Amino acid sequence: MPRTLDLKTCLDDLYAARSAAHLANDPLSFCHRYGEPADREVAAVIASSFAYGGIKIILRTLERVFAELGPSPRRFVERFDPKPGLRTFDGFKHRFNDGRDLCALLWACRLMIEESGSINAFFTRFHDSGAEDATAALDGYASAVRGLDYRPIFRKSTIPADSYFPFFFPAPASGSACKRLCMFLRWVVRPADGIDLGLWQGISPAQLVIPVDTHISRICSYLGFTQRKNADWRMAQEITASLRLLDPTDPVKYDFSLAHLGISEGCTGTDPLRCLNCAIAGVCPQAA
Repeated sequence: MPRTLDLKTCLDDLYAARSAAHLANDPLSFCHRYGEPADREVAAVIASSFAYGGIKIILRTLERVFAELGPSPRRFVERFDPKPGLRTFDGFKHRFNDGRDLCALLWACRLMIEESGSINAFFTRFHDSGAEDATAALDGYASAVRGLDYRPIFRKSTIPADSYFPFFFPAPASGSACKRLCMFLRWVVRPADGIDLGLWQGISPAQLVIPVDTHISRICSYLGFTQRKNADWRMAQEITASLRLLDPTDPVKYDFSLAHLGISEGCTGTDPLRCLNCAIAGVCPQAA
């Protein structure tokens, strides 16, 4: 219990110390460029989808994409026409996603909005408010998005094997940690606190699962939140269960600040001088 109390105090302090500099170094910053909730929702889908790889590359990719979306991402996707869109984004590349994949993502946003009125409403069709977490909702959402009609993009009824569009919508059922989808949910579900957006209704922050990337898996291993070696869905649930002991109603509140120990502060767990000055040095065995 003393260690749990120490951990909670330390992580609550870390949460309180989140800064505008951290936000500027995060794909979530693109959502904050817009004032309208509907624009922020669409921006969150797009920004989170490309949040893989090095942060500098992510931000460079998103600058290009959002420059095309203009002042209202929601209006852009509502009017998105795949034929000129494919020309606009011809040559686009973000690691293994190309312009077709980006156009399919924009088309998916248009179809979800046309079908349900918002992406929130499309997602919550698969959500059970009584479920322990969002596992089943993510399975249903990912499957439904992949099952939309992409013939205007791919010219065939099925997504071709050479497209990496399905990479945007993995599912817990496959064992994937679903890092970017969990991050997207954190952005739109958690209350607006200067970082997260507080956009969506119908999902409790207590049901969120932590987005597991290399930083979260490593740092949470140091803190004893997981014993697993593979960054998969089971690790994400195990870390989240540990964080629920610290805050049962909002366990994923700690994600942003923990991740930025690596993203912005350069934590690698191998530099004694950096460990000495780390905000969690007092509870992290790696800094001992």
